[in-house]
Amino acid sequence: MNPLNHVAIIMDGNGRWGLKYKNSRNAGHKAGLSTVEKIIKETIKHKIKFLTLYAFSTENWKRPKKEINYLFNLLEIFLLKRIEDLHKQNIKLKIIGIKNFSTKLNKLLKLAEKKTAKNTRLHINLALNYGSKFELINAFKILSKKKNKVNEKNFVKYLQTKDTPDPDLLIRTGNTNRLSNFLLWQLAYSEIFFEKKLWPAFNKKDYNLIIKKFKKVKRNFGRI
Repeated sequence: MNPLNHVAIIMDGNGRWGLKYKNSRNAGHKAGLSTVEKIIKETIKHKIKFLTLYAFSTENWKRPKKEINYLFNLLEIFLLKRIEDLHKQNIKLKIIGIKNFSTKLNKLLKLAEKKTAKNTRLHINLALNYGSKFELINAFKILSKKKNKVNEKNFVKYLQTKDTPDPDLLIRTGNTNRLSNFLLWQLAYSEIFFEKKLWPAFNKKDYNLIIKKFKKVKRNFGRI
């Protein structure tokens, strides 16, 4: 049975689910937030220590402004209502990406990180305005500036995920089979499961089935 320490998820399909069932992409984003809460609970049940959620990429700025504003408003409401609860559950929240949002949202994100910084039950990386190519280039720039020897050990010190192990498992919902500029370095040896269901339709049964399959996979890491 493979140990499972870190799960990463590309939460794809909110907008398509919303259009299909509610005639509104925004309704899909709201429903997707409920799925996030269910998956967090299930992650804790499995005693998985790290969960990385891809919420908003650097490319997502190309979406309609109205939709982007709704997404960030939804996040603000979530932080205001639930950060105290996450803290009580001993959950740590870390933002990976560039905090280039409204003054209000930036303040809430920093507050959430500070409040939960010492929690140990579950470490959640929330990828917001995140792009792996930018992260890699930035890490190389810092490495060069500090004139450190270029090797893997030094390089990973400057990744935004430096405090977390690489994901053992990546799940992407939404019936799309690509990485979309997500954790390109960190996913080098992750097991990848592409799920046909759209994110709001993904449930704990689906999650548990993937975890069960993952634990039975033969992981060679280059060996025979």
